[in-house]
Amino acid sequence: MIIADEMLKAARSLRRAADKLIFAEPTSHVYNPLGYAWKMHERYIQRFGASTKRAVLLGMNPGPWGMAQTGIPFGEIAAVRDYMGLDEPIKRPDEQHPKRPIEGLACKRSEVSGRRLWGLFQERWPAPEGFFAEHFVLNYCPLVFMEAGGKNRTPDKLPAAEREALEAVCDAHLRRVVQILEPEFVIGVGAFAQQRAQRALEDADVTFGRILHPSPASPAANRGWAPQATEQLENLGVWSA
Repeated sequence: MIIADEMLKAARSLRRAADKLIFAEPTSHVYNPLGYAWKMHERYIQRFGASTKRAVLLGMNPGPWGMAQTGIPFGEIAAVRDYMGLDEPIKRPDEQHPKRPIEGLACKRSEVSGRRLWGLFQERWPAPEGFFAEHFVLNYCPLVFMEAGGKNRTPDKLPAAEREALEAVCDAHLRRVVQILEPEFVIGVGAFAQQRAQRALEDADVTFGRILHPSPASPAANRGWAPQATEQLENLGVWSA
C-alpha cells in the first residue's frame, strides 16, 4: 500500500460525501477546503502523510483564519508557509460569505490556535520532518459553518439530524485514516475531538487521550498553553520528558 495515495483517496471520498450534505438556517454558508484548497491539502498529505505514524492529533473542524484559508489543519499562515514550506494555489468557494473571504496565504488574520499548536511542534522539532516522522494532524470534520452575520458555527451546535449525517461521514473517514496510518495514539485536541474519536474508533486498537485546545477563547489555554499541552502529552506517553 502506498500510504499517501490511500490517504488522498480517503480525503477525496470525504470531500465528495461532505459536499452532498445539506445544512439549513441558521447555517447560511458552508466552506469545504478539501475542494477549493485541494492542491494545498494534497501537498500536505504527499509530503507529510506518506508513512505510518505513532500519534494522530485530531482537531474539530477548520477555523475561519486557519484551515479555511490554507487547507491545512490548524493552518496558521506562517506555520504553513514558513515551517512546512507549503505554497500551493488556493481557489475560492463558490459562495463566499462577505465577512469571511478566502485569501489563502495572503490572509492577514492570525489563527491563534494554529500559531500555538504548530509553534509548540516547531520549538520541539525545528524541521517539520522531525515532527511528522511520528505525528500527523487531522481535523475530524472538514467543513466550516457560518451564520448569516458571519458567526462561526461549530459542528456540535448543528441540529441533531444534520449532526448525525455529518458524523457518519466523518467517522467513516477517521476509521479509514487510522487503518492507513496505524497509530498507537489518537489524541483529541479538545474534548469534542476526543469524544468523537472514541465513538468512531471504539473497536480500534489505539490509546485515546486529550490535550487542552489552544483556542484563545479558553481561559486555561491563555495561561501558558504550550507547557500544559507538553505535560499532557508526556503524561499520556506520547512524548518523553
